Amino acid sequence: MKMIIAIVQDQDSQELSEKLVKHNFRATKLATTGGFLRAGNTTFLSGVEDDRVDEMLKVINDTCGNREQLVSPITPMGGSADSYIPYPVEVEVGGATVFVMPVETFHQF
Repeated sequence: MKMIIAIVQDQDSQELSEKLVKHNFRATKLATTGGFLRAGNTTFLSGVEDDRVDEMLKVINDTCGNREQLVSPITPMGGSADSYIPYPVEVEVGGATVFVMPVETFHQF
């Protein structure tokens, strides 16, 4: 058994949740916040049998696509912000960060 931790952008979370249920995967959803853009994320925790890991990774990959987004940079710390003009910057967002870890034991009560 493996523990899959998938961190996805909020706008992908509902569709991913629906697809996981459709493919008979159980998952716990947690509201989380990313450090880079300080934007809302959703973290899915799921225990998956070894032979279904690739199937779940495919569902995540097919659902959580990358896209471009304009963001305003954060004001620099420590210096004068008077001359700082935050021009929007285009960055790639979306996708998923996924961790797959072995599970030694599993109990469900």
